[in-house]
Amino acid sequence: MSATARDEVAVVGAGLAGCLLACFLARRGYPVALYERRPDPRTGRVERGRSINLALSERGLDALRRIGLADRVLADALPMRGRMIHPVSGGQEFQSYSVSGDRAINSISRGALNNALLDAAAALPGVRISFDHRLVGLDPTSGEATFETPRGKVTAAASVVLGADGAGSAVRGQLLGYGVLTESLDFLDYGYKELTIPPIGGEFALDPGALHIWPRGTSMMIALPNPDRSFTCTLFWPTHGTASFASLGSPAAIERHFAEHYPDLVPLAPNLVDDYQHNPVGVLGTVRCTPWQVDGRVALVGDAAHAIVPFYGQGANCAFEDVVELDRCLDECGDEWSAALPLYQRRRQENAEAIARMALANFVEMRDKVASPVFRTGKRIEHTLERALPGRYVSRYELVSFSTTPYAQVRRRVRRQHRAVGVAAAGVVALLAGAAGALIRRGRRG
Repeated sequence: MSATARDEVAVVGAGLAGCLLACFLARRGYPVALYERRPDPRTGRVERGRSINLALSERGLDALRRIGLADRVLADALPMRGRMIHPVSGGQEFQSYSVSGDRAINSISRGALNNALLDAAAALPGVRISFDHRLVGLDPTSGEATFETPRGKVTAAASVVLGADGAGSAVRGQLLGYGVLTESLDFLDYGYKELTIPPIGGEFALDPGALHIWPRGTSMMIALPNPDRSFTCTLFWPTHGTASFASLGSPAAIERHFAEHYPDLVPLAPNLVDDYQHNPVGVLGTVRCTPWQVDGRVALVGDAAHAIVPFYGQGANCAFEDVVELDRCLDECGDEWSAALPLYQRRRQENAEAIARMALANFVEMRDKVASPVFRTGKRIEHTLERALPGRYVSRYELVSFSTTPYAQVRRRVRRQHRAVGVAAAGVVALLAGAAGALIRRGRRG
């Protein structure tokens, strides 16, 4: 399509990525039809146990700044400058995310962020939003889409169709049905369940400047602060076995388990048993597919193309970065979608795979390692190197969370840094061994 035609673009999914995408496209002058299978979330009730706090960091903020929305979003967010580790016994320990101690990721509810983006999209000329529209058919050759609505089926056509409808993407399912796409779904043997820590006396029950972690080896819990001074807790537990969601049935069993493994939580969570029994268990997994686009007419964005596990807090940030990159590709290709969409896939697919792998690795770190003395010593050494070599040695966490360095470049850079440190350490050991040997020989001669 030429830059002058400006035919309508259909965006399927009015979640985070879809609304942001609508804003970017409208800014370029495209008429946008935004379709969402749910009712308008700004007027409906949030499903119990599905608040799913997000950690908004630099990649996401970079995208929001480009449409003038960062300050509004941050007004509803709380900065977290590090992890607060909760052992089974003993005191809590704070671990800063950055060497300077002043950089933070931002806790925000998915609902608050989604509503802000929906409002922004709805306010733009050329954007029309249709709720209660569930995609049930899509012809990738013509761009004709069929939706199930409360009034029956409706059909719409668009010059370009962009699927931003999440990990269970209906657009991806339609492309799979046409045989133009392959996918793999890699689910963990873990699920998640939300709990709540309410305010105590109108104040936060825990330090609101940290992401709280209860690492327990084969499982863990995290807690993120909310503006109403509550905390949203998320349990990440196995789905089967003796220490799993399935193993706790009665209120007494739930109380015993938390008293033994999360003793400091029990007095802070008066609705613990009710939340545990009635909040749903969500699934965790990685979605991969290829290609992300078909014939320059249909494409996938965000979780629809590459859902990842949440353990680096990068799912939304990565999806927002997709939108920025697609916008950049449209610039470079003169708004020729047939060129921009393949270029977008080439640039983003390697980076999506890189963060998917890092997110899985970070689960092991958060669950198994953060409480260990060896891990803490390693972090102190890492921060020492960052202070001694500013700009030359930067931790993986800082590169992922506080920069827009492409994820694949982050992985390569961190490997190079670790090799260089290993070589330097080996050299120091060899030098010390040589010096010790010389002293021994000198002593023998004496």
